[in-house]
Amino acid sequence: MKPTIIIEYCPKCKWLLRAAYMAQELLTTFEDDLFGVTLQPSEIAGRYSISIDGNLLFDRKRQERFPEIKELKQLVRDLVSPDKDLGHSDKIVK
Repeated sequence: MKPTIIIEYCPKCKWLLRAAYMAQELLTTFEDDLFGVTLQPSEIAGRYSISIDGNLLFDRKRQERFPEIKELKQLVRDLVSPDKDLGHSDKIVK
């Protein structure tokens, strides 16, 4: 079965638009590789985390920042489709 990504975001922080943008980017890039992307409002203030099938992929508080979209695509690609060419998104993120 194809993996599902969950983007958990803080609605009080107004991060829904950011989460929706990242979901759209992931669905566009991995349309054949993902079951779906779920946007989940968090009950914990300040939360912004991304997981795949229950495994934490990125946590804003741990990394002390939001993920760059190129970085996020690389993390997802490495788990769901390691041979996929991401084109310009494959460049090293500094």
